[in-house]
Amino acid sequence: MTREEFIATVASITVQLRKEGSPIFPSVRIAQAMLETGGRIHEWNNLVGYKVGSGQPNQFWKGRSVSTKTWEVYDGVRVDGVKAHWRAYDCVEDCFRDQDLLFQWSHYDRVRAAQTPQEQTEMLRVCGYATDPEYTKKLRGLIASYALEQYDKEAAEPLLDAGVANTVIKTWISPAWKKADEAGDENGKTYMIWLANQLRIASGQPEQ
Repeated sequence: MTREEFIATVASITVQLRKEGSPIFPSVRIAQAMLETGGRIHEWNNLVGYKVGSGQPNQFWKGRSVSTKTWEVYDGVRVDGVKAHWRAYDCVEDCFRDQDLLFQWSHYDRVRAAQTPQEQTEMLRVCGYATDPEYTKKLRGLIASYALEQYDKEAAEPLLDAGVANTVIKTWISPAWKKADEAGDENGKTYMIWLANQLRIASGQPEQ
């Protein structure tokens, strides 16, 4: 997987979460995922270096974990071969949503309050998300190198009004689905479901 393919895979998820109220800028989240994984999506879908810690399973993390060796910086000294236990997820979106729960802790108030991606990268370091003293510099470098702030702009675009979206679904799409159903047109039904979900997504609503 190339870096561009990796970005394309996760960008839409980060944008959608931001539109739904996530405190994390898409550019920061994508850069963090690239840095933490080297641009690879492992089968355990943990893209943000989220360790098991003392956390309890929740709706996004079911309690599964994997163990690998990593490195940490303690008192300015890098220590290799540190055993770490990472949370394992069913999908990438669950990983990001679980991380958003973490960022609700008061410990990360400054991360949530950050007004720019650059400020947020520094607050991640200051709040101790990673022990690497170069964490901020590395994240900012990735954001700049891959023009990731374009996804922040995409996330800031106004959403389609949910009421309008639901009116279109009820008035036009639902009747069209019923006609397709009566005619035994499976392709037509599938298309109408897809179209309705696109309107839901565009208005910040969950798919059905």
